[in-house]
Amino acid sequence: MATGRRKTNRTKKEETNWQERVIQIRRVSKVVKGGKKLSFRAIVVVGNERGQVGVGVGKASDVIGAVKKGVADGKKHLIDIPMTKSNSIPHPIDGIGGGAKVMMRPAAPGTGVIAGGAVRTVLELAGIRNILAKQLGSNNPLNNARAAINALGTLRTFAEVAEDRGIPVENLYI
Repeated sequence: MATGRRKTNRTKKEETNWQERVIQIRRVSKVVKGGKKLSFRAIVVVGNERGQVGVGVGKASDVIGAVKKGVADGKKHLIDIPMTKSNSIPHPIDGIGGGAKVMMRPAAPGTGVIAGGAVRTVLELAGIRNILAKQLGSNNPLNNARAAINALGTLRTFAEVAEDRGIPVENLYI
């Protein structure tokens, strides 16, 4: 009976379908008494393509360990994203992460993901299919990914805005 329970736990983990993509792997060093200690830093984006995404950073003495730590960190920092029926975002939004600024605009169905670098990876793994995005300022992949997460995390649905204002959704534009 115990083996049956374990199998169900495994299938539940497989159902979530988390995808991970490595944005950057860097060799970093720390100066210690005996010389330089080399390690690797991996920036990883984790998402399920259904409105959940996270960015994680992992450091280890080998690349595989760094990526595993990055995936674990990304799963700890997941955010939920409200999406429209056309797999876009409900309204234009800006996000800031360090010296990077990211502008995002909703797009018509069939437009695709028009974005570059780390922002594109974050949007694809979030499940957003139609969006226009532009990176401004820094071209650092970690800061751009964090700026994208910051922007997506501040999105609000029409229902949430109407509830905050205390009016029905139909009267939102009157």
